Amino acid sequence: MKKHFFPIFSLLYLLPMMETKMMVQNKTLTYPTTHKKEVIDTYFDQKIADPYRWLEDDRSEETASWVAEQNKVTFEYLNQITYREQIKKRMEQLWNYERIGAPFTEGGTTYYYKNNGLQNQSVLYRKVNGIEEVFLDPNTLSKDGTTSLANVSFSKDGSLCAYSISKGGSDWNEIIILDAKTKKVLDVTIRDVKFSGISWRGNEGFYYSSYDKPKGSELSAKTDQHKLYFHKMGTSQAQDQVIFGAETKRRYVGGYVTQNQKYLVITAANSTSGNELYVLDLSKKDAKMVQLVEGFDHDFSVLDHAEGSLLVETNWKAPNSQVILIDPTGSNKEWKILVPQTDFVLNATTGAGYLFANYLKDAISLVKQLDYKGKVIREIALPGVGSAGGFSAKKTDKEIYFSFTNYTTPTSIFKLNPNLGTVALYQQPKIDFNPEDYVSKQVFYASKDGTKIPMIITHKKGLEWNGKNPTILYGYGGFNVNSTPGFSVTNAVWMENGGVYAVANIRGGGEYGKKWHDAGTQMQKQNVFDDFIAAAEYLIQTNITSKEFLAIKGGSNGGLLVGACMTQRPDLFQVALPAVGVLDMLRYHTFTAGAGWAYDYGTSEQSKEMFQYLLGYSPVHNVKKGIKYPATLITTADHDDRVVPAHSFKFAAELQDKQTGNAPVLIRIDVNAGHGAGKPISKTMEENADIQAFTLFNMGVQKLP
Repeated sequence: MKKHFFPIFSLLYLLPMMETKMMVQNKTLTYPTTHKKEVIDTYFDQKIADPYRWLEDDRSEETASWVAEQNKVTFEYLNQITYREQIKKRMEQLWNYERIGAPFTEGGTTYYYKNNGLQNQSVLYRKVNGIEEVFLDPNTLSKDGTTSLANVSFSKDGSLCAYSISKGGSDWNEIIILDAKTKKVLDVTIRDVKFSGISWRGNEGFYYSSYDKPKGSELSAKTDQHKLYFHKMGTSQAQDQVIFGAETKRRYVGGYVTQNQKYLVITAANSTSGNELYVLDLSKKDAKMVQLVEGFDHDFSVLDHAEGSLLVETNWKAPNSQVILIDPTGSNKEWKILVPQTDFVLNATTGAGYLFANYLKDAISLVKQLDYKGKVIREIALPGVGSAGGFSAKKTDKEIYFSFTNYTTPTSIFKLNPNLGTVALYQQPKIDFNPEDYVSKQVFYASKDGTKIPMIITHKKGLEWNGKNPTILYGYGGFNVNSTPGFSVTNAVWMENGGVYAVANIRGGGEYGKKWHDAGTQMQKQNVFDDFIAAAEYLIQTNITSKEFLAIKGGSNGGLLVGACMTQRPDLFQVALPAVGVLDMLRYHTFTAGAGWAYDYGTSEQSKEMFQYLLGYSPVHNVKKGIKYPATLITTADHDDRVVPAHSFKFAAELQDKQTGNAPVLIRIDVNAGHGAGKPISKTMEENADIQAFTLFNMGVQKLP
């Protein structure tokens, strides 16, 4: 197995309307006034105005009023699009299919997640004596489906279950403890938990992580010191012991117990890349914590403890990652390579006493099974070209389950016999979508500096390259995140309506290892934008689409990508769709856990050179008067405490103030929703129907096929 960490408004008065007007389908679009207030910051003797700083206050009445007025304008605009409801209804039809996850066993009982189709949240079921019953149904926790399961963890014998819930999409969670047999709530509820796993030590209690609650807004105030706690059953949360983080200040701390209950493994980091590694021998009463890895130059993730060694995946001396053996006592400082790095990026897991090496070959999965000596047993026969995930189970399990998907294939579950190597289909969804009607092709194009970039383009078969195909170009490009093929109902609807969906595997991601990631960080961040711009130019040059039919889309770090590209090359795109984006690059690190993103971005306080570099592409600071920007629909949410909505608010205000021409600039602010995790299906469908309707409408599409 593999362990990871990381890792409202009330309307009291209306703002007056300003005189900026645009004609839209015989209707006048009038934006709300966004007042400017004099705020000047000084960075290395350079003064920078921040007139919309007041929008950072998520608890103010003035911000609340602004949000309400912006949503009013946005939804009035969207309501005029005649086929908007048609798109939503088709999404509902297509989404309405049963989805069952891979089963797993706890205490001899089989559990699995299932969604009957349009349930806002998937339900955790189990089978007792062959009879299916609901174990946890998050849909019962809120009327609108905005409370979701964030984590579920069973004690080793399966008798106890601790699960965390998120309300309204917030990263702040609560942990509730159950008797797994009776489903009766036990003990106290653990509150104010953030960026945390749950790991049991026997039945005695469990480890979890959190920050002290900030003094300001819990949705935007900085959280900077992460701590690992142990909750002992039968005691209050106030009595929970701080295991790590009280004296050693780290931004991200995670703790988990090895399967054999021998060691507590602690990872500690100050950014989203690179971590320290500590262990505590739980079999010895007075054992002291041992630091195995110092510094933050590389990533270390413990897979298992076996035969006296920790099996650890790391990019230490291996940009594409390898598996090494580390002595948990710290006595032997020599690390032995068990699975050496290859030309392809490695993601390793364990199950049934085997290692599974899931490699990325040009963003496509290639999986090999190895024994604990590092010997390759076989390559796993995958059902096609796409993304395979899972391959994780207990050492005692006799079967391994994995998922497979690509841009035209809904996720199916397969069962692997690890001893024989046989693969059988376990669960295939019945969905009103025929993959045979679509084609997905990988191409390679040259970026500005000549770097070869892969991109996968998917669409209906027989589509004519006439430069008039509505196209969405998606990208992320950051934080070592891989953009791999995966099926999406919303993308399926887009393609049904004649759209092309293209995904560029740009630098900053992890598709080609640490070097690929680092090539898109800090003073090399412009590479990411150049890669994406080159992808757009390729789509136009090959006549797949044209400027008039091209939209760019991305969320979070991908929202930054869209914001930077639309301000650098506004002439290249018809529509821009930045979602929950990091858009104020001078102040991102002052909110919530944003300071931990400095490995990728650097900060405006780091140096004069870094400040000037950030200022050079920060979307909020690069909107200029007299420029015709693409039709823009910014999307965000009021409970986003990962990338606070103020980023989107300030970007929208700048664009609305300075836009030239008739292209609309709108912001859609979801309420009782967060950064995206746990968002109910109903809200997901509504948002994506609005995005697609806005996109097609601004490409001049009058009706759907």
